[in-house]
Amino acid sequence: MENYDPKDSTLIASMAADPTVHSAASNFFDKACSYRYSYNFSWMGRPIIQFPQDMMAMQEIIWQVKPDLIVETGIAHGGSLIFYASMLELVGDDGFVLGIDIDIRQHNKEAIEKHPMSKRIRMIQGSSIDNGIAERVYEVAADKKRVLVVLDSNHTHEHVLQELKLYSGLVTKNSYLVVFDTVIEDMPADSFPDRPWGKGDNPKTAVWEFLEGSERFEIDAEIHNKLAITVAPDGYLRCIKD
Repeated sequence: MENYDPKDSTLIASMAADPTVHSAASNFFDKACSYRYSYNFSWMGRPIIQFPQDMMAMQEIIWQVKPDLIVETGIAHGGSLIFYASMLELVGDDGFVLGIDIDIRQHNKEAIEKHPMSKRIRMIQGSSIDNGIAERVYEVAADKKRVLVVLDSNHTHEHVLQELKLYSGLVTKNSYLVVFDTVIEDMPADSFPDRPWGKGDNPKTAVWEFLEGSERFEIDAEIHNKLAITVAPDGYLRCIKD
């Protein structure tokens, strides 16, 4: 009974194809975002700024893959770093999280370092698309057997595409390369008036271009289909080749 899985893939596919569900999910997402819905939640005391549905998917992935290294670009308040570290604590091996951010605010850094999960967290300050930073990440990952990568920093097409090119090589077979905020492509065109990203220039367009030149990854559509509400449609990429 340990591997019992109650989900029904046929029902998940049917739900994803149901225009009523799709419309309701889209309407909820767009309206909830106008109230800064993702800012309502924390994990073990730190703001996580994620949709709970996606964190449910991430814990499933972490339990399945049991990575000995999770690389995340984008730290903010550190909630997701702590979430991933706590999942690795439950897995029970020696896995840890490596967070990268171009600007780690001192108060956030101090809060993360004082947190009980800090023993499973390392941080690097610098641009995730700087070759020198990437080299440091690869040095950390050199002896790791199961690596999971999460991209959640600058959301422009060119930035995410460069991250995909730099860090996809770290991801091991049967693990995942997760790209957050691909939903930007599906949101109203005026959703980000003060940001350099938007329709046609966002993580999803970067994923599409990346996949055109990669045979190692495929979109795990069942994940975003079963969530229905997610910031990462087409963003859960499963590594299928060494």
